[in-house]
Amino acid sequence: MILSAQQKKMKEIYDLLSQDLSYIYGERESGPNGAKKEFLRKTAEFLRRLGKDLGFIEMRVHTNKAGIACSGEVTLYGMWSKNNGMFFEITQSLLRANDLLYREIESLNDFKGGQNKWLSISMFRDMAYSGLCAALLELKKEEEGQNAA
Repeated sequence: MILSAQQKKMKEIYDLLSQDLSYIYGERESGPNGAKKEFLRKTAEFLRRLGKDLGFIEMRVHTNKAGIACSGEVTLYGMWSKNNGMFFEITQSLLRANDLLYREIESLNDFKGGQNKWLSISMFRDMAYSGLCAALLELKKEEEGQNAA
């Protein structure tokens, strides 16, 4: 795990989400000084590393730049085993005060998954990267036969 680099990215993502990423700067849809583009790029990098650190055997990171009235979103779909995985989304949302959505999924094509769960974006400012990993790993199910000793 590259803790210090991921910890730094968490703080950078928090700072980016703390500003209005839907703002139009000139004729570009990238927010002030390209903040929206930077948010999408840094968040995708962060989620790719997070997926590796969580031990996914298969994963996909998707970036949706969306339009001028929103930040866009970056999502991680990852699978620990054939039927156990996680969906994690980072976006700027006015409705949920920038809470981060995650849920259990059964395949990389499971777009509705289990019950939605939420983490506060303030975790990115206040929590260690290892704490974020631990919170997300709660969705990982033990495979049958692993507990036999």
